[in-house]
Amino acid sequence: MSKNIIMENEKEVSLNSLKNNNVINVSWPERMVSSTAGALLISSGIRNILHHPVSSFFKTVIGGYLLYRGASGNCALYNAIGTKQMIERPEPIVATAKMVINRPKEEVYMFWRRLENLPIFMEHLSDVIEEDSVHSYWEAFLPGKIGKIHWNAQVIRDDFGEVISWQSIGSSQLENAGKVTFKAIDENQCELEVIIVYRAPAGDIGKTLAKWFNGGFQNMIQNDILRFKDYMEGRLISHEALEE
Repeated sequence: MSKNIIMENEKEVSLNSLKNNNVINVSWPERMVSSTAGALLISSGIRNILHHPVSSFFKTVIGGYLLYRGASGNCALYNAIGTKQMIERPEPIVATAKMVINRPKEEVYMFWRRLENLPIFMEHLSDVIEEDSVHSYWEAFLPGKIGKIHWNAQVIRDDFGEVISWQSIGSSQLENAGKVTFKAIDENQCELEVIIVYRAPAGDIGKTLAKWFNGGFQNMIQNDILRFKDYMEGRLISHEALEE
């Protein structure tokens, strides 16, 4: 299966977009120095704003940029001179499944569309909180449940009863993208195709996370997807679970 899981001309998530979004080109030690220097400059600027307004203004501006540089790991100057691969980016984990669900397509779609339902059958997810119809907050267990990692995501395609796709946004602790396609076989059956991608961010922390996200983690996600069929067919879905 092609790694480009969602075509760019459909404005969907792809592994290429995961490679290019939120490019981190500042090493972790350098980010720490930038954050510390930025905080000190802002503090000094605010403290002396009445006595030295001009110099204090420039201190706060420069300090704000350094704080952003440290928090995001992205340096505009490095971008300008083409420094984009200072840090090796871990390979993504891709989990896919295709199955027939003995439930009406609309029911399956409505259950999945309420993203807060996902931790019910996906054991690697701790929580999903929908902030509005597009944005959501996700928490997942690290392998062995030794801790949790979180990120923010947004729905980037939602064709009622047909397709749902999403991707992580901002400076997420974990890059995530997914696509679910629904196809009616008859009134009481639908074919479901799921693709979920995870990748640890670049940098020293990302390298550590990548060591945890091994084949076992990929198998966990794969099993979680397959568990959805058992859940949908094994019990009556409540009215509350289907509501948007």
